[in-house]
Amino acid sequence: MKTNRILAPIFYSIIGGLVVFAFTHFLAKEQVQSHMPEFANHDSVPFSLASFTTSTGEITDFTYAAERTVHGVVHVKTKSMRSQPEYSFGNPFYDFFFGPQQREPQPISGSGSGIIISKDGYILTNNHVVDKADNIEVVLNDRRTFDAKLVGHDPSTDLAVIKVDADNLPFIPFGNSEMLKVGEWVLAIGNPFNLNSTITAGIVSAKARNINILSATYAIESFIQTDAAVNPGNSGGALVNLKGELVGVNTAIASQTGNFAGYSFAVPSSIAQKVAMDIIEFGEVQRAILGVQIAELTSKLAEEYKIKDLTGVLIAGVTEGGAAEDIGLKEGDVILEVNGVPVNSPNQLQEQISKYRPKDKVEILVNRNNKRKHYEVTLRNMRGGFEVVKSSEVVNVLGAELKAIDANMQRRLGIRNGLQVVELKDGKLKEQGVKEGFIITRVNRTNVTTPEELYQLLSTLSGGVLIEGIYPNGLVAYYAIGL
Repeated sequence: MKTNRILAPIFYSIIGGLVVFAFTHFLAKEQVQSHMPEFANHDSVPFSLASFTTSTGEITDFTYAAERTVHGVVHVKTKSMRSQPEYSFGNPFYDFFFGPQQREPQPISGSGSGIIISKDGYILTNNHVVDKADNIEVVLNDRRTFDAKLVGHDPSTDLAVIKVDADNLPFIPFGNSEMLKVGEWVLAIGNPFNLNSTITAGIVSAKARNINILSATYAIESFIQTDAAVNPGNSGGALVNLKGELVGVNTAIASQTGNFAGYSFAVPSSIAQKVAMDIIEFGEVQRAILGVQIAELTSKLAEEYKIKDLTGVLIAGVTEGGAAEDIGLKEGDVILEVNGVPVNSPNQLQEQISKYRPKDKVEILVNRNNKRKHYEVTLRNMRGGFEVVKSSEVVNVLGAELKAIDANMQRRLGIRNGLQVVELKDGKLKEQGVKEGFIITRVNRTNVTTPEELYQLLSTLSGGVLIEGIYPNGLVAYYAIGL
């Protein structure tokens, strides 16, 4: 009896403990299954890389956008012949009599991506992908190969349009990049490291980002920043939203090594679409300008100009005879909106104005003396007029065919840039005594590297223009022409 009195409580304790353990284990299993139904049975439901469950329980599916757009991105392959540096025999005696020897030009291959934007073969890509290419080859996702020709390019936005002779091609429709929100999912499609049709996913990390990567005259940088993996070969590829619409052109990465390190940057479709349409229609971009010098509105500047609200873009100066002067804008005004779109940085203002052509009218909301005022302004071209401007007009005025000089010429003359006059016709240069072979290095103290840069610079100037340069024999010369 005494033994039973001792064992009975122990027995009941063990039974109670087992019941509590079983009940707790059952509840834990139910909770895990309710929160992770996808992984309850690993044999029957595999992991999915194409979708994610958000905190609201909605499924973000990447497969629709991927399937709709992957065939609209192409592999762009380029070849060019580049002159090689001169080399020495290594023996001063031979060098004295025979001089340094010129190496034979060597073929240089390049690779990037492109976006089909029309079924008849127009393809949008980066300017740096096709710049100076002698041959451009396009490989479609179905492995068909075409030779492409350059339609036009715009160094200011690092965009270019090429064309292949084909019909009924799959193309990606333009979307509205201004509707993108920070945190929204996007897909990057391209050919990194020659890996065809590679798709990566990420979110929009920031908008209207200026990374100071474009060195062209009047460069426009208002990049979409994402964390979608982009590597060499992705340049010129598509950034699409989950509807399968083109919202950006992948252009650059932030990296210490040259490979993806967390952030990539794309030209927004709001800029890319207008540039592409201009190139297709006119052969070059028709850039509209407001005629103001702008600055970011800082606390210090706000105090200086007695501005209470730190929103908008400060007008630091107004161009004489420009569109802004026409409507009475002045230094110290703050631009808040362009056609109803808020602008809070110089990049955002440049992006909005770049969407329009000369002679377009836009509504401007301005903060003047801490009061809001609406203005309607008619944008002008780079020359201050309203008409369409073509580089060919500038070529005719100069009367010269120009080409960029190679590295050998730069090294021999001790210069870093220049455009050589290879053929003279009747025009301003010939009138001022310029001879064939002359190398233009600066115009109004601005360096020029490509014919496009020179044409764009001259299109903004009027009156007297100072041209500096050097002849192949080392003679430095200056010429003044009137435009």
